[in-house]
Amino acid sequence: MTIDIFKERGISLEKQEFDWRDLVRVPYSKLDDDAFTRVRVILMNGIESEALRFSHACARVNKPLQLQLARVRRVEQHQQTLVNWLNPPDQNVLETTIGFEQVAIEVTASVAMHEPDPYLKQVYHFGMLEDFDHLYRYAALMDRLEGKDANALTQCYTDIRAGRPTLVEHRAPEDDLREPYDRAKAAPISKLNALTIMAGEHQTHDYYMTVGPTFADPVARQLYAEIASIEEQHVTQYESIIDPYETWLEKWLLHEAAEVYNYFGCYSQESNPRIRDIWERFVQYELGHLHYVMDLFKTVEKRDPEEVLPATLPTPVKYASHRTYVRKILNQEVDLRANGTQIVPLKDDSPASIAYRDRMNATGSPSQTVAAGYTWAPGGELAMRNGKAKEVQP
Repeated sequence: MTIDIFKERGISLEKQEFDWRDLVRVPYSKLDDDAFTRVRVILMNGIESEALRFSHACARVNKPLQLQLARVRRVEQHQQTLVNWLNPPDQNVLETTIGFEQVAIEVTASVAMHEPDPYLKQVYHFGMLEDFDHLYRYAALMDRLEGKDANALTQCYTDIRAGRPTLVEHRAPEDDLREPYDRAKAAPISKLNALTIMAGEHQTHDYYMTVGPTFADPVARQLYAEIASIEEQHVTQYESIIDPYETWLEKWLLHEAAEVYNYFGCYSQESNPRIRDIWERFVQYELGHLHYVMDLFKTVEKRDPEEVLPATLPTPVKYASHRTYVRKILNQEVDLRANGTQIVPLKDDSPASIAYRDRMNATGSPSQTVAAGYTWAPGGELAMRNGKAKEVQP
């Protein structure tokens, strides 16, 4: 099932309306709904957040497009509100954090599996193994601060175990940049993949920077500071794989296509019928935005959108457990490092990054402190000590 984005025009921009009651819907249930409903809500909030970020940046250097950008941006701001307010009020900051890391693992794994460019595929693997470790560190924090098992939220879809240790993920800036795809040669799915993962990682960085200071526990505050730093590195990595020579309108067109693509993936796999209706509505809204920008593209750049967009959307992100795939990549690539734009064996690690890492870890590493002696077990550490659960060896 897919969409012909040139034939399907969706709902026109002038007919896209909201009111305050419409913006604030009944949230999903953090325990009763499938974990992938939370994954989809978090990802789509990130996609809309990126849409607003791009739109403002574009408006600041493109006076002739400011009105058109403002019209679309108003709707997308309301879409983001509706999506983000689907998060339930009884889901605390740390529980939402677990959801963010599950997004980073499962969505990146799906993207990597269908990425046709071998270099980009390895870049996704590289970032995924770092987010995999973040889930483990935050699960340890949850166990120790709240006595809860993060698996109650991830619902057995995602392993909770160490990945590439967070303390070795700190790199010099020159080792976070990657080679971009070529806009004239790259497959459409490569462009959509890059925008999707960049949006998710940018949102994660901003979230950790906002909520980290709200913790009283000093290790928790340091852990959020440390992992927020890595997430900023991830944003640098993923934005650098996007061809910087795409025009502003070309980038806008691709952003709208990525929104259609991701809402359609959510709609086609959502198990909660109430939330599926929201995804379906927003597929139609985004098709309206896409055609609005297609018309601008033709008028302003005198180019055919078919130069940039595929006739039909590629296979959507798969919202399912990728445990077997992630374990395979973990076993094969956990020791890789970055040197310049290349992913290299451990022996070729960058001297600049080693020096930077030594400086940042000179007084210890919060990610090591929080997980010292920790191994995930069903029910948490207390259950294991009481003999109610056994340590699980993956």
